[in-house]
Amino acid sequence: MKKHLLLFRGPVKSRSGYGSHARDVLESLYKMDFFDIIIDSCGWGGTPMTALNKDNNFHQWIESRIVTNISQQPDVYIQVTVPNEFTRIGKFNIGVTAGIETTVAPKEWIDGCNLMDLVITTSVFSRDVLLSSVYNEVEKNTEKLVKQHKITKPVEILFEGVNTEIYNDKYSGIDLEIKEDFAFLFVGHWLKGDMGQDRKDVGMTIKCFAEAFKNQESQPALILKTSSAVFSIKERENFRKKIETIVKGIENPPSIYLLFGELSDSEMNELYNHPKVKSMVSITKGEGFGRPLLEFSMTGKPILASNWSGHKDFLPIDKAVLIGGNLTDVHQSSQDKFIINGSKWFTANYDEFIAVMKLVYEKYDEFTEKSKSLKNDNMENFSSEKMKEKFESILKNYIIKPTEKKLVLPQLKKIS
Repeated sequence: MKKHLLLFRGPVKSRSGYGSHARDVLESLYKMDFFDIIIDSCGWGGTPMTALNKDNNFHQWIESRIVTNISQQPDVYIQVTVPNEFTRIGKFNIGVTAGIETTVAPKEWIDGCNLMDLVITTSVFSRDVLLSSVYNEVEKNTEKLVKQHKITKPVEILFEGVNTEIYNDKYSGIDLEIKEDFAFLFVGHWLKGDMGQDRKDVGMTIKCFAEAFKNQESQPALILKTSSAVFSIKERENFRKKIETIVKGIENPPSIYLLFGELSDSEMNELYNHPKVKSMVSITKGEGFGRPLLEFSMTGKPILASNWSGHKDFLPIDKAVLIGGNLTDVHQSSQDKFIINGSKWFTANYDEFIAVMKLVYEKYDEFTEKSKSLKNDNMENFSSEKMKEKFESILKNYIIKPTEKKLVLPQLKKIS
């Protein structure tokens, strides 16, 4: 039977969060084998387009299916990007987005979502923000409501599943040249914004860590696996100078290591499972999902994270250490066309973060029982296989519906 033609558009070659998300969604489609898939590969900001591995069979398949010209309208079009870029190309159109990190989505996102027949996002948080973002259009003179702009198309949740063959609790041995036996790990982009205002709150992560363990005889380390968009010597040196500025004036600060450059998935898992890496920390201001946090949970080690936004789907408060805080206005230095003026996001209680880091360092074993239980839960419920099952269920509900065949009985002759 001839398969329906599916056009997939996303940053499939990009070394970025959206690139990983696009490849995950595409691999689920590939394994379903429902469609004849062609791929429109696009970029993602200034991130490197080096994610595909020539020795990976699935990545080889991606390369073989990339097209530059589309000669016919696809039956299904799936686009993985931010919603303001959504377009209608297929007979049935699906927009896939990691969503938003603040309390309000831009109006252009609302309009983009309404162009599609179905919107898929990654978390309960992202879905709820998208659906609650409403813009009222009023007459200029009378202020009478003319139209309410809100999402009217169905929105489904599809989490970003982890490949447990890659991300797990296995460790084969890599060398980390750090002298300390206990290290906290941060993984994420260091984005724009004044001190305490960048989205991942990297600056205050560094400051809180330094304040927590200054002037102590026994000190842990902090490993920062960070970048902005590209990996360059200039960027590395800029980060090094920023770190030095933050800890300047703090007497006898603990060691902070900048881990900079490209690591493969398997190398990231080795980092996560290194015996000196004891815990992951993230006082992020907002996540549509929070992929590194889910990956790290597969190690069974404790995670300290903000008690807000998308990662709460897989970091329940009874099995992760969630830091309290408040919703605050997005600072002007962090605003852009996506993170908009008038929206809010999370600012952690820094004193609480300092206290919790100290507690985890001093009484580490008391936190590992719950984190090991979290590992088992997430390996079961947030694997790439579970993601494929959920995605298949969504597609069957909307577009792969079985056709009804009427039962035609033969005509019978009347026997007198």
